[in-house]
Amino acid sequence: MTELAVSPRTRTRVHPSLVVTPQVVAHRGASGYRPEHTLEAYRLAIRMGADAIELDLVPTSDGLLVARHESEISATTDIEAHREFAMRRTSRMVDGIERNGWFVEDFTLAEIKSLTARERLATIRPDSAAYDGACGIPSLNEVLAMVRAESVRGNRSIGVLLELKHAAYFDSIGLPLDRLLLADLRRHEVDHPRSRVSVMSFEPTILRRLASQTRVELIQLLEAADQQPSDFVAARDQRTYGDLCTPEGLAWIDEYADGIGAHKSLVLPRDPSGSIGAASNLVRDAHRLWLTVHVWTLRAENRFLPRNLRTSAGAGAPGDLAAEARAFLDAGVDGLITDHPDLVLEVRDERHASSDVHRLA
Repeated sequence: MTELAVSPRTRTRVHPSLVVTPQVVAHRGASGYRPEHTLEAYRLAIRMGADAIELDLVPTSDGLLVARHESEISATTDIEAHREFAMRRTSRMVDGIERNGWFVEDFTLAEIKSLTARERLATIRPDSAAYDGACGIPSLNEVLAMVRAESVRGNRSIGVLLELKHAAYFDSIGLPLDRLLLADLRRHEVDHPRSRVSVMSFEPTILRRLASQTRVELIQLLEAADQQPSDFVAARDQRTYGDLCTPEGLAWIDEYADGIGAHKSLVLPRDPSGSIGAASNLVRDAHRLWLTVHVWTLRAENRFLPRNLRTSAGAGAPGDLAAEARAFLDAGVDGLITDHPDLVLEVRDERHASSDVHRLA
């Protein structure tokens, strides 16, 4: 395991980002308020003012991309209520982990469209769970069409961050995600560097392949330091995400990607008590290569916050998300990926307004 170097910086010292205004990205839409990966969640986030939306993509059996966090869908749809699909429940190995349930790749798009979405975190987000059964499962085509319509409606350009899930696994079963993705991007005429479309993956192999096929922005996602990309595991490559966070690892990423999307702990490591303090060198080292840095995922509930930003209420109660967002802005990140875009936008815009006042003074 590669340890991340922690500098003696303090959270009160502000470090510059590569962009004038750091981006607020709605993680799976406004997923703190509506079931994730639904048109309702994406549309709500856009109308809250999010700069971009983020969605995960998996393919159907007929080769069309849909928005789901992973290919197994028992936790995020009502598929258990569909008796006609009962016999399709199965077990399989995905990214080296045995999973049991129903898998998108076993269904046509028409069959997936017969399902409705459910709130994945129902116990801590009951208000969102109240929308269970009211929202469908969107295809990438539908999301891109909706984003175009909302961009016209709001007279502003809305970014889209597309995460390719289980890429090596889908390669192995004849559903290469790069081919399916590029077909959709070209259909909507957004396969160009000015489109505000970014493509992300935890697996370097698919991004390196895409680098020779498209000019949209590519973002290498980085998990906790001691974990490995699943394609590295399959190839018996011993490198961890921590190794990719070193100056040497970042230089390798810079060969094919435009930025990184880092797990929160890689930028603001937690101490043994679970609290955050000084930032690591990751943002500084990435910026030296002109790699942008997005950080994920900011959520309002105590369960997801560092210990020193939690309130005394329960795991599902809101903590001090604003303080966490400020800490990441102080660390110089270029984008904040969040389930609660409205709350993070308030912090970002307050910071931006304050910076404008100081420049004019």
